[in-house]
Amino acid sequence: MSDSERLRSRRVPEGRSGVPLTLTRRRAGWTFVQFGIRQIAAGDDWADRSGRDEVCLVLLAGACRVRWTPGGTRDERLGPRADVFGGYPHAVYLPPGTRFSVEADEPTQLADCRAPADRAFPPRVVRPEDCGYEIRGGGNASRHIVDILPVAFPAARLLVCEVYTPGGNWSSYPPHKHDEDNPPLEAALEETYYYRFRNKDAFGLQRLYTADGRTDRVLTVADGDLVLIRRGYHPFVTAFGYDAYYLNVLAGARRSMATTDDPRYAAFRRAWPAPDSRLPLVTPPYAPSSAPQPSWMAEATPRLTP
Repeated sequence: MSDSERLRSRRVPEGRSGVPLTLTRRRAGWTFVQFGIRQIAAGDDWADRSGRDEVCLVLLAGACRVRWTPGGTRDERLGPRADVFGGYPHAVYLPPGTRFSVEADEPTQLADCRAPADRAFPPRVVRPEDCGYEIRGGGNASRHIVDILPVAFPAARLLVCEVYTPGGNWSSYPPHKHDEDNPPLEAALEETYYYRFRNKDAFGLQRLYTADGRTDRVLTVADGDLVLIRRGYHPFVTAFGYDAYYLNVLAGARRSMATTDDPRYAAFRRAWPAPDSRLPLVTPPYAPSSAPQPSWMAEATPRLTP
């Protein structure tokens, strides 16, 4: 399988800082989504600029301090998070024109999610209690959705969420697509799936196919793999006994999550059986029936991009 759809992470030795995985827009041939994973050893730091992009840093493991300027120098702690199965996410959203640095209090892994932005919203820390909770699907197509930057979040393009799928279950199902600009039914979005598994020997299968049959491929995905969704439908199933996690990053000309189901399977969405009793795989930091209003719901006025 060509690495144009799937990228493997490289191993960075324990106790060292490095970049296990990076996807530039140039490498992808994309306009919007850029993605990377950064490992920072305890006591080390990493400094960068957002440039013309907006950035969402998602804490995958560890604990760190994030500092940024302008807009008043801020110093915020993210974490701790044992790993992606050890608790809800911590994240920070940074607008274009921001200088930032990250200092690791303990061994830390971050996802670096970016998209170009023509507006600049205020920087925001996203705490676990700000993140969403949804059990989607039913039976062995049940999964747990944790929104980090949903459509309502004040951002220009980025959409970010985490998805937990119990062993043997289907996810991103019924198969759906978002490769055509057809509002309000569908938005054209670039998307990445970054995979982690509770067991390092685990695997899953992701099918990539188009309605005309010109594309129909099945990728085997393992811990640390990144899959690029270029076009068409893209359901996923994880092997029996192996709980899966993936981080979705999406961006396009419209900030929308409008998708179109494969009509052959769309009827399942109207008659789901009861959800899988194993969910949630990660307990939210609040009672799901009484989720608090996220801190970012406060009105935010965009400023001109520097």
